[in-house]
Amino acid sequence: MASPLLSRTLRQLPRVIPHHHRRHLATYTSPSAAAQLSTLPSTVATSAPTYRSNASAMAKLISHLETLHIQTAKGGSEKARQKHVSRGRMLVRDRITALIDPGSTFLELSPLAAHNVYEEEVAGAGIVTGVGEVEGVMCVVVANDSTVKAGTYHPLTVSKHLRAQAIALENSLPCLYLVDSGGANLPHQSEVFPDREHFGRIFYNQARMSAKSIPQISVVMGSCTAGGAYVPSMSDESIIVENQGTVFLAGPPLVKAATGEEVSAEDLGGGKLHSEVSGVTDYLAVSDSHALVLARRCVANLNYPSTPSPHQNPSYDDPLYDQEELNGLVPPSLKQSINMHDIIARLVDGSRFAEFKPLYGPTLLTGFASIEGHPVGIIANNGILFSESSLKGAHFIQLCCKRNIPLVFLQNISGFMVGRDAERGGIAKNGAKLVTAVACAEVPKFTVLIGSSAGAGNYGMCGRAYSPRFLWSWPSAKTSVMGAEQLEAVMKAVGKNVDVGLKKRIEHESEVLFGTARLWDDGVIVPSQTRQVLGMGLRAAMGGRAEDKKTEFGVFRM
Repeated sequence: MASPLLSRTLRQLPRVIPHHHRRHLATYTSPSAAAQLSTLPSTVATSAPTYRSNASAMAKLISHLETLHIQTAKGGSEKARQKHVSRGRMLVRDRITALIDPGSTFLELSPLAAHNVYEEEVAGAGIVTGVGEVEGVMCVVVANDSTVKAGTYHPLTVSKHLRAQAIALENSLPCLYLVDSGGANLPHQSEVFPDREHFGRIFYNQARMSAKSIPQISVVMGSCTAGGAYVPSMSDESIIVENQGTVFLAGPPLVKAATGEEVSAEDLGGGKLHSEVSGVTDYLAVSDSHALVLARRCVANLNYPSTPSPHQNPSYDDPLYDQEELNGLVPPSLKQSINMHDIIARLVDGSRFAEFKPLYGPTLLTGFASIEGHPVGIIANNGILFSESSLKGAHFIQLCCKRNIPLVFLQNISGFMVGRDAERGGIAKNGAKLVTAVACAEVPKFTVLIGSSAGAGNYGMCGRAYSPRFLWSWPSAKTSVMGAEQLEAVMKAVGKNVDVGLKKRIEHESEVLFGTARLWDDGVIVPSQTRQVLGMGLRAAMGGRAEDKKTEFGVFRM
């Protein structure tokens, strides 16, 4: 028999609720009420002249980028490609297509790296990197393109390789190396050899990744020379293509010069030698396609978490509004405001956005949503950053960290507020709180540069220096300390003139193509594909073996 005290404790309370409150409860306690409460309306009129003008300007930018992507995807010269194929070898992107799961998507990283950077054209920096599914496992792929300068490593080739390894390390994803490289590009040797983030860092990363039980598999499909020989030697498993792949610390010419010994490349470091005698490689393949099948089998045996594509069995709602409309939401002049609510409404599941602190610090939008079924916290610029918006952002980041919710930053920021009132109000210390919160957040962070990304606003909104898992740019994005016009005004205010050449240089250096060529982002994406790209980035972040990371601060109200 239950005690009288327990019976009183468990008794059902009578619902004596005033009539007008009952009406509200009936409205907001229905199953769909929360969804309706968070559903964003749309203010987009696709027939309006402003929208059409915006869409037309964006279409020109997208068309130019598509042309560059097509040219870059070809790789080296026609002569180099024909020579490569005539030897029975697959082109680099065909290799990747054969490696990843049929019908799945490959998220290529920084495809326009090195564009117009060197005196000679080095398409894609001579290397293709990205994220894709292999046997249902999200993997990072690093593939040399030997049709581009024999796959040799220019400074940006090294940077692109290291960036791919960083993504594998941060997200605990297996890393697959398709090796076909002549090693360091000797004319650039001083820029790729001795420094901290130079060629040697590749092998340092391999050792660190192995220590963290992140699988690495190498497929030697061509040359693997000098320091590059450590790529397969430091991998968990290595495959080599017979009569095609070679691995040696010094090639035949250097061996002859050093020892006087004459030896062929195959006898010095070919597939049979390393698979039967030295043990450097584990499997001998007869062709590219055979090697890639063996690589897929290696991944299948990793006992790693699989992340099947959600599109096969979606358990989420698409946005209510057409994602193609994103292409017409950014004005050609970034002096005009961008309605971030309209952008968010076309990115998130069901166009639902539970806005946090909507009436406080309104120049920064914060709130909870989901993208392809993944919960996210969204932080988007709706104007300049004031003290209030900075505090609101820091508060929201803490909440997401405590709840292990990934953060998505949508940047269109010209910086923090300046002036006497702003300084008296503590903009420096309050802005620093936002920067600190962004820096210390251990949850996956993703950044999309939509419009301006200027000054310290870039820092507060998780720019490259704040280690977002991925950072993408829209064709409309501009990145600089300040715009050319602002720079001119500042210089004039201190009594200095600005020549036309400097203004043009600053304007050029802020353009998206300048930045993506130097790996300031992970690629320029079409606005209408942002949801798909973010969804794949989220799957990559959640695809590895989870680590229990603890946030180093408690939640304190701002």
